[in-house]
Amino acid sequence: MERYVAAVHRYGLLPDEIAERFGIDVRGGRKLMAAAVQRGETDLRGIRGVRRDVLERIERETTAEPMRVAARDRAPDGFVKYLFELRDGARIESVRIPVPCEAPGADTSAYAGKEKKYIVCVSSQAGCALACAFCATGELGFLRNLEAAEIVGQVLAVRAEADRPVRGVVFMGMGEPFLNYDEVIRAARILSHPCGGSIDARSITISTAGIVPQIRRFTAEGHKFRLAVSLTHAIPRKRLPLMPIERVHPTLDLVAALHDHARARRTRVLVEYVLLGGVNDGMDDARALTALLDPRLVKIDLIDVNGATGGFVRATHAARSAFLDVLAQAGMPFAIRYSGGQDVQAGCGQLAASGSRRGARMFQDVAACSGPES
Repeated sequence: MERYVAAVHRYGLLPDEIAERFGIDVRGGRKLMAAAVQRGETDLRGIRGVRRDVLERIERETTAEPMRVAARDRAPDGFVKYLFELRDGARIESVRIPVPCEAPGADTSAYAGKEKKYIVCVSSQAGCALACAFCATGELGFLRNLEAAEIVGQVLAVRAEADRPVRGVVFMGMGEPFLNYDEVIRAARILSHPCGGSIDARSITISTAGIVPQIRRFTAEGHKFRLAVSLTHAIPRKRLPLMPIERVHPTLDLVAALHDHARARRTRVLVEYVLLGGVNDGMDDARALTALLDPRLVKIDLIDVNGATGGFVRATHAARSAFLDVLAQAGMPFAIRYSGGQDVQAGCGQLAASGSRRGARMFQDVAACSGPES
């Protein structure tokens, strides 16, 4: 498959890049970013302080075309799944998550008097090469990385029709964000820029299946975005068939990297654990988890498995309760993530972009993609 090269899109440029590309000062770059990202303007004639010939050149050489929404599916609990069709025909999905939850009968008393808002779950790749056993995206294989503009564009498309503000972004949709590191970080910087998306950097979470060199790079670069790591089993030989990334980046290396990140940032790393009935939900599995992780440095995010991918079933109520008891007795912080949007396949592990082309599931490519850093 030929590499897709997108036209220069104003959603994907930071102010200093705009300034350098078009020979203007950074203040002009901030104005242009605000027009494209903050206000969603495609016509540049209203911008003051930038020469007319420069504005005309920018309009000729760039685009501010919004993302094309191919479908929207709303679940009874207020989650909305967006299907986007990209310029080359690739399809990706995003999810609008309501806070507080709108599920019938949900207890929202904790949010009394607080702002209602949305969080957007975005995709970073079309498809995914990692082939996690419980994830529908992994069945598609990998098609291509998304440009930063295509990631930002997902948030802006959701925001454009939202009835409340978008206050957070989670990179937990289709794809492995740290195998598209540069574009993901660029998108997060644009979304958190005061002239861009104006979303607090601490309200942007980037989730990885465990690309260790990029976790260490992320730590070294000192980003304020939050880190989440998908673990799903604490015992390496049992994690391997669930998450083949174990072959390239073993559990012990991964845990060392996330612990180091937590120490450097002085904040807990979110460790995602998908509960699979009869597979990783036993008391011994919970004990292995508490032995592996430092409770001062992590918080466990427990997720019930969704959908039929892999033929897994959810843990029973009794098994889950016993699992949680082990965590609590060990002093391990944890939360149970609400798996919303299941009626429209918008839950964790369910995004498959209806009508998508199939791509490569060649896991050996992961080693090449995550090798020595440049």
